[in-house]
Amino acid sequence: MMVGQSSPFGGRTRTETLVTLCLLHESHARELARLLDRPLSGIQKAVRSLEEDGLVAGRMIGRTRLLSLAPGYFARDELQRYLERLAEAEVEIRRRVGRFRRRARKSGKRL
Repeated sequence: MMVGQSSPFGGRTRTETLVTLCLLHESHARELARLLDRPLSGIQKAVRSLEEDGLVAGRMIGRTRLLSLAPGYFARDELQRYLERLAEAEVEIRRRVGRFRRRARKSGKRL
């Protein structure tokens, strides 16, 4: 986020978490912390408060808690568009998400 720019969702970590979730569609707290280069505890705190506000929803997949924008949020489509617009200014987050690899490399493939 640019210096001097306000955070529309109450704090920089909350805003960056929402923008990153919007770009990834779903993620987990450790992955968000790694992408945003933030402490896991800070991301977990932001996620808890976003869930309390109804903006983020979590579901269990095995032992992993997968997070996404809350599908039942009354203005979800508008929120999605707004976050996509905010992401345009977040060059570093978009670069990190673009380089992020979720699936394993093919066995024997060179790095």
